[in-house]
Amino acid sequence: MVDPNEFPDFVWSIGEEGSDPVVMRQGERYRQDQFAESGHDKHMEDDLAAIADLGVRVVRYGTPWRLAEPEPGIYDWSIWDRAFAACAAAGLEPIVEFLHFGLPDHYPGFVDRAWVDGFEKYVKAFLDRYPSPRWFTPINEPGITARLSARFGIWNDMAATTEAHAQALANIVQANLEAVALIRTDRSGWWIGSEGFDIPVAVNDSPEATADVERIRTLGWLVWDLHFGHEPAVAGYFDGLDVAQLARIRSLAQHDCLVAGLDIYPISVMPVGGDRPTWTSRELINFAVAEIERWHDRYDQPFWIAETSNLTLPLDQQIPWLNEFTAGLARLRADGRPARGICWYSRGDQFDWQTALIEPTGAVTEVGLYDTERRARPVADRFKELADGGVRQPQIS
Repeated sequence: MVDPNEFPDFVWSIGEEGSDPVVMRQGERYRQDQFAESGHDKHMEDDLAAIADLGVRVVRYGTPWRLAEPEPGIYDWSIWDRAFAACAAAGLEPIVEFLHFGLPDHYPGFVDRAWVDGFEKYVKAFLDRYPSPRWFTPINEPGITARLSARFGIWNDMAATTEAHAQALANIVQANLEAVALIRTDRSGWWIGSEGFDIPVAVNDSPEATADVERIRTLGWLVWDLHFGHEPAVAGYFDGLDVAQLARIRSLAQHDCLVAGLDIYPISVMPVGGDRPTWTSRELINFAVAEIERWHDRYDQPFWIAETSNLTLPLDQQIPWLNEFTAGLARLRADGRPARGICWYSRGDQFDWQTALIEPTGAVTEVGLYDTERRARPVADRFKELADGGVRQPQIS
């Protein structure tokens, strides 16, 4: 029987940037709100119509959890109501996202497990209100959320220990999987993932560089190991956690009705053992394709590129980057790898992402198909050409 909620064979998608973590600005905690910075909160209808104008029918979209739950257990659905009405008017189907790097103010951070129960209640309330959505990214980039909040110490909890990172990662993965379970109890919805993707590349042939590449790779795999029920690639990493929580995560592990999301940018390719060479877009994509193959060999799951853009490359590299990535996905599909789509992230320019929001100043990150004045860049026309070509097989002209 055909699953009416199955994700299409290949999707051309665009996302709307909605990050809202707590960061430090001038020595004080500060909520970095990308919806407000970009003006999307005022231009939602026009922005979604602009996405549809590029031949897109599937949009990655979420509204900040803190706005939907301003007080514990008190929900304000007005932003979601408006977003779904705007999607319907534009002919877009959303991949619904509930959490994008930031928690409501009544939770202290990701290391404290209390928010997981609150997140489950929020998801359940959402499902009760909205019967139609069928594709979900409950938590955007669980691994990156844990890494920057509890390993590098620059967001939210601002912790920087192995113990805090292990606990935050387990909490975030559990919350993500609990949400997927709730969705599948309520409807035959699909988990459409989004996760940062490390591509470590040794720039010399020393044993030290080779070992560092493997260390970076296996740390990056931990988030997938938890989601898919694999033995953790880093032995003992979660030994300090509650065994009951780990057992619960294992019981929720997913193996079907999913498309894993691999978020790949030029900066995802990390030089190991030396300075960063001047790699071309083609060389960067070749590294990405090789790492995707390693990932797929380990997990054997369908995947899509849930985020990409020219982040850290100049604007004149937007079209070459898109072309090379499209060609790379075509090669993967020709080799039998189940690449299910690509999402340019995001519709418009972002703010302060060139520094990972470490010290936000309002600096524009020029990665959008549209600029801050909502003017289409040349890459938007190229994206439309590709999207109009259909979803069955990416093509390069």
